[in-house]
Order: sequence, then C-alpha cells, then structure tokens
Amino acid sequence: MAFYSMLRIAASALTAQRLRADVIANNVANMNTTRTAEGGPYRRQQVIFQAQQAPLSFRAMLLAQRMGSLPGLAGQPASTEAPGQGVAVVSVGPDGRPPKRVYEPDNPDAGPDGFVDYPDIDPITEMADMLSATRAYEANVTTLNAAKAMALKALEIGR
Repeated sequence: MAFYSMLRIAASALTAQRLRADVIANNVANMNTTRTAEGGPYRRQQVIFQAQQAPLSFRAMLLAQRMGSLPGLAGQPASTEAPGQGVAVVSVGPDGRPPKRVYEPDNPDAGPDGFVDYPDIDPITEMADMLSATRAYEANVTTLNAAKAMALKALEIGR
C-alpha cells in the first residue's frame, strides 16, 4: 500500500465522520421543530456509508475474465474483491420512524384532534452517535499521525 493511499483513506474517513457529526448536531438542533418547509415535523436524518473499492488494473480485469475470478496470492484462494480505498457517504436522508404525537391543544401546530407531531429524536441516542463519530474521527487522526511518523522515519534512513 502506497503512502499516499494511506493518507487518502484516512482523509475520506475524516470527511465522512465530520459529515456524520454535522448531521447529528442538526438532529439535536431540530428535535423540537414541528414545522418545516416541506410540511410536518422535522425528520431525523441518517448518514449511510459505503466502502470505496480500489479500481482494478487492466491486467487484473483481463486475468479475472480469463480465469473467472481474480487470482489469489500464493497459497491463498482467489478473490474477486480489491482492497478497500476508504469510505464514501452514499446518502443522507430521513430515517423511517414516525413522528411522536403529543396532546397540546393550545399549540398553534396542533391538528383538529389537539395532537402535535414532534420529531422522534432521542437526545441520548444522538449523543451516543456523536460520541461514536468523535471517537472514529480521533482514530483516523491517529492514523494520519502514524503515517506521518512512518514517512519521517523513512526519510531519516536516507541520511
């Protein structure tokens, strides 16, 4: 694995986790929003990640087509997957939970039955998700620092 691919993988994870933290902060900020531009209460947003796969080389594609799968290394079975190249955000969208209905007949957003629809956002769940995103971000910063230290040590060998 090349040095720059380590940096690219860690950078993609940093970007993805930062977006995840932004979405979580937006969820917490809107946990009492009963009216949106689309109509109805705010819907909790979720970030969906997907692993990025390395593009196969032309040689690997020819060999895969010729042999029916990618050849494995000596003593290992053939594999059709290339090594990972980081993480990508597939989508940011609402989760499927219905809104909470609270009886508040004096609220201007109450329906004819006196119920108000509130977003189904649990602050405990959001804070746990924020902690998870923060820890993943810190882990990837540590990865970048380790890659930088390895590069500096490699440069010292040439002295």
